[in-house]
Amino acid sequence: MSAPSSGTSDDPILTTREAARLLGIAVSTAQQWIENGLLPAWKTPGGHRRVRLSAVSSLLRERAGLAPLLSQADPDFLANPMHQAEAAPALPANEPARLAALAASGLVGSAPETVFDRLTWLAAQITDSPIAMLTLVDDQRQWFKSRVGIGFTETPRDMAFCSHTILGGEPMMVADTRLDGRFRDNPLVTGAPHVRFYAGVPLVDARGFRLGALCVMDREPRRLRERELRALEELAAIAAEEIRRRRPAAS
Repeated sequence: MSAPSSGTSDDPILTTREAARLLGIAVSTAQQWIENGLLPAWKTPGGHRRVRLSAVSSLLRERAGLAPLLSQADPDFLANPMHQAEAAPALPANEPARLAALAASGLVGSAPETVFDRLTWLAAQITDSPIAMLTLVDDQRQWFKSRVGIGFTETPRDMAFCSHTILGGEPMMVADTRLDGRFRDNPLVTGAPHVRFYAGVPLVDARGFRLGALCVMDREPRRLRERELRALEELAAIAAEEIRRRRPAAS
């Protein structure tokens, strides 16, 4: 898209970060939307992306069915660093090696498999959760090797709950996403599938890399009982063992 004339007070020109904040998404997600043509933008002579406020309003109408009164916002809002989008989840310390291990597993983009589908189904049944997924987290996205109760097959990485789960070796539970600063503005919380509860267990390969997670979600705030969490951990261990069986540790 070619560069338009300078912005007017009725249709200001925004930076990618400012557009991301108004859309309620991370900057990296906004960048992906721009690259995919979902959010019209252009480059300045210095190579920086710029977006019209009207384009953000149009996209919000498409996503939410309403037009927020962005034009009436305080002009200082856009320039205030405190109003910039929250940072994406931190990266694991061994991220380059982790990504290499994930690529070597050959799992991302592979066909559905009964062994993983059974584990995901059991996770949903045992925890009485409407949504369960076996996820793999690559550099740009969270891809679902298996899923129950959800139609899409991937999300941007910065929207993924499991991006947080793989940062540690223990299960992660979020009893109410709207009370957690990491997730309350997440599009998966504010929009479909309206996630209010999450619990996930990392999937660890033979060399100790956390490739993704086995997780369950609900549309109501809740917590897993001790036996339910233990069962989820056991199912994740079985999934991890299947992954390890396929790719023995490097000598």
